[in-house]
This record gives sequence, structure tokens and C-alpha cells, in this order.
Amino acid sequence: MPGAELDAALLRIEAVEAAYQRSIVALHGVSLSVRSGEIHALLGANGAGKSTTLKAVSNLLPAERGQVTAGRIVFDGHDVGRTATADLVRLGLVQVLEGRHCFRSLTVEENLLTGALGRSARRAEAADDLARVYEIFPRLKAKRRVLAGLSSGGEQQMTAIGRALMSRPRLLVLDEPSMGLAPLVVRDIFEQLRRLNREQGLAILVAEQNSTVALRYADRATVLDVGTSVLAEEASALRQHADIQSLYFGEGIAGNEATTPVAT
Repeated sequence: MPGAELDAALLRIEAVEAAYQRSIVALHGVSLSVRSGEIHALLGANGAGKSTTLKAVSNLLPAERGQVTAGRIVFDGHDVGRTATADLVRLGLVQVLEGRHCFRSLTVEENLLTGALGRSARRAEAADDLARVYEIFPRLKAKRRVLAGLSSGGEQQMTAIGRALMSRPRLLVLDEPSMGLAPLVVRDIFEQLRRLNREQGLAILVAEQNSTVALRYADRATVLDVGTSVLAEEASALRQHADIQSLYFGEGIAGNEATTPVAT
């Protein structure tokens, strides 16, 4: 039942509209819910409104002269629009922005440790979390003393995700994690995300233009088109609809993983 689903949701986005500079409308009534312990994919072509939706979820729109103009977003009972981004992180909602955004002049390990600062972790807790991140992404342990700006694209994405994990999220929000990465690197990252989801119950909301990858790992998915949520189904059902993929994602995006630019 839809009402029961909303009650059980960790995150609820309810008929959200958003605009930039009070005039450029980006979202036109987006709705979706993310249940505890699930992977939810937010799909759509470039410009569909995925990044704006995720920034609204983390209350980051004001930093880009944007705002939610209607509807509401609720995370674990907290009104996101009335909660500072730093407080959302402490509550367990942590986002990895598109483009990785590592501190290029810090080492990989220093980048990871910054993720523990937001929750005021004790030294022992941070050490335990760091060991866990290195177990998830062994490549980072080998590169821990390397400046993040000198690491590969894949290593930077792992660093950004690892930094988010250091904050001990309950809901991890990812914006286009596959962008610019080789297919094998993308598969490794998504395999580890699914492992965290299955073993630790980490809820994940991931925005992806590459629907083939996202639908392979997601439990459910919502499709955006021109700032509107147009479809919401189980991921297993959407995988069967080639016509829907062609309509909303265009040829060469949804169906061909190999077209992803290579950056290991």
C-alpha cells in the first residue's frame, strides 16, 4: 500500500518543485521514497533534474542560488528544508557530489579522515572506520600516502565514497558515480556498494545516466524526465523495458556500458 510505504520510508520526497535564481524552474513535482536498507536508482538523461533533486535532498540548493519552492523532503522524520546540511550529515544523510571533489592537495588518507570530522569521531573510532574503508577499497590503502590530485579517476571516486563512509551514513546519496570511469572500475565500485547495502543495511540513493549499471544493482528506480518523476517501478521490471530506456535515456546511454569514457 502506498501509504504504508511512505510511513516506512527513510527518505520521502513529496511533490518537490525547485528553481534557481527564483526564475529557472528545474523540478516540477518530483516524488519518490527510499526505504531503509534498499538501493534506489534515480534515472534520467542529462538535464532531467537528477543532480538538482539530490542537492535538494541534502539541502545544498541555497549554496547555488537555488531553493525548493513547493513540496517537502523528510529524512527520518526531519524536515530537510529546516535542517542544516551539517546536521543532516550527523543524522546520517551523506552525499557524494558529481565530479568526486577530493581535496587534491591532501593525501588519500587525509581526505578519508576529513569524513570523520563532521561527526566529531574519536581517534579510535576514526582508525576503525579507516581500516574498514581500506578493506572495502584495497587500492586506497596502497595509495594512502599519494596526493589525491595525483591519483586516478577511479581512485578519486573511491576516495570520495570512502570519505562519505567515514561519516557512518545511514543513507548514502551518490550523484553519477560512474561518470568518466572505465566499466571494470564502475563494476568494482557498485559491487562494493551492494555489499555494504546487503551486509550492513546501508540505504543508497544513486543518480545515474547509465541506467544499465544502475538497474543491475538497484532494488527500485524512479525515472525523471524534464524535472518530473514519470515512472517508479521495481528495478527488475524496468530492466525488461527496452522501449522505456530508449524513450527516456536515448540510444547509446542506457544500453551500452562500453561507451563510458575510460579513466581508471
